[in-house]
Amino acid sequence: MTQEHSKVAYQVMWNRLISVVEEQAQALVRTAFSTSVREAGDLSAGIYDTQGQMLAQAVTGTPGHVNAMADAVAHFIRRIGRQNILKGDVYITNDPWEGTGHLHDITMVTPSFHKGALVGFFACTAHIVDIGGRGFGADAQSVYEEGLYIPIMKFANKGNVDDTLVRIIRGNVREPDQLIGDIYALATCNEIGHRRLIDMMEEFELDDLNGIADFILENSRRATIERIAALPQQSAEGEMTMDGFDRPITLKVKVSVEGDKIVSDFTGTSGLDKKGINCPLVYAKAYACYALKVAIAPEIPNNAASLAPFEISAPENSIVNALHPAPVALRHIVGHFVPDAVYDAFDKIVPGLVPAEGAGCLCNFQVSLRPRMDAPAPASARRSEVLTFNSGGSGARPEHDGLNATAFPSGVMTMPIEATEHAGPVIIWRKELRPDSGGAGKTRGGLGQYMEVGAQEGHEFDIQAMFDRGEHPARGRRGGKNGANTTIVRSDGAEMHVKGKQFVPHGERVIMAFPGGAGYGSASERPIDLVKRDLARGYISAETAAKDYNLSVTEIAEVEAAVARGDAI
Repeated sequence: MTQEHSKVAYQVMWNRLISVVEEQAQALVRTAFSTSVREAGDLSAGIYDTQGQMLAQAVTGTPGHVNAMADAVAHFIRRIGRQNILKGDVYITNDPWEGTGHLHDITMVTPSFHKGALVGFFACTAHIVDIGGRGFGADAQSVYEEGLYIPIMKFANKGNVDDTLVRIIRGNVREPDQLIGDIYALATCNEIGHRRLIDMMEEFELDDLNGIADFILENSRRATIERIAALPQQSAEGEMTMDGFDRPITLKVKVSVEGDKIVSDFTGTSGLDKKGINCPLVYAKAYACYALKVAIAPEIPNNAASLAPFEISAPENSIVNALHPAPVALRHIVGHFVPDAVYDAFDKIVPGLVPAEGAGCLCNFQVSLRPRMDAPAPASARRSEVLTFNSGGSGARPEHDGLNATAFPSGVMTMPIEATEHAGPVIIWRKELRPDSGGAGKTRGGLGQYMEVGAQEGHEFDIQAMFDRGEHPARGRRGGKNGANTTIVRSDGAEMHVKGKQFVPHGERVIMAFPGGAGYGSASERPIDLVKRDLARGYISAETAAKDYNLSVTEIAEVEAAVARGDAI
């Protein structure tokens, strides 16, 4: 085979590896018990070489999971010991610092053997609904309160599942069948990846992955470094403030383009919080790398080498480098704001490239339902844990509007009402886009959404709120206006907080408005036909059309008349 033919063959193999891990991820989606995996895609899957370097990741999944998991396999190799890595093994952990940031993520690693020799590893991660302890929320004051800790260990030894471990897990969680089902789904998807890999190796007559690994990593490293070298060799500082739990938190970062790397230093960022919103460095690093990579090299496949030129540092026990035993259950709230802080700096180095701020963290809430205790409950009333993933609006981009009710940077999908209501005795009374929530600009911020949640007759519940942007809405960029902030209130008028476990009595509901993305550029530069289109679609009100975009009374009346006639605008 000639060198040129070898390159072509390796490119085909590279594409095959990406399809292998995508099938691995889709198998997890199809077999998982948790709605967070099945409906929201809160997972990751990847293949690694024998040194634990990620070669390919699935398209399905979140950057927080996959970029954090990129570092995890090396921990598994170190903890298990190479001499103990055997055919038929399956390894497991939810270690926040050697996994993906909190106890609610289960990571499983399976060694892949071919012709009796270790050729690589498959790894996958999924968010699970319950891991015991206080439940999914920010209320704990140490990681010990947040649930069951599973150190890196063997779930299966040479094909034999550790029944003692299974019994310990089942005895410590609220939804044991669901969690054990998810663990087996994770193990199964790794096995499917292994089978497809062996098929590929036999087709291309490979005894190991050394050649293709070198090809992938070298080409990815070179391509990424070329992009970095073409940037202005400058430094800039950025910062942003978020609500925090009961006090504001500031993220500060200095981004420096230095030849063959980009360094992001979070010195000056707020220290640890007493509540569980602290973020391990592995998770903050995952989103800082993601933010820069999608800005300058989005089409270069994600792997160990394309991530390596992005160096991340933060002072120990800052809120983006929380050390054990800090509470970290809601580490995603801080982690999801890391890209906005990074982009505040990067926009000063390369103007006109990155979007305005968006909702940032997911608008998640978990409902813990139980039979009402203020009066006799019907026999059908039951306990249940229901977790639902939702999104505010994303920030406007330099040339395009922000996306409505779409998660950035996490990429997690919003759960359908039907799937949420199927998971337990919960009722979603309202779920619709929130007009006027996207910040005005040359390009408009994406809309947030309204949600109203209650319980079926005979139930009361606790809602675990996991929101932000209550006091610090998304900021516009280059003249764009801010997005709308988050609001939450009980139907009887009782005040509620954007974070924490809060009681909702029988018959009451929780009414939420999720934040909008910010605008980009001056609203005066927005084309008039796009303003009219937004008004016709109900994205903005007549008041906003007049106040922010200077649409005249006559023009507003014309749009309203066209809508009444059913004319397209």
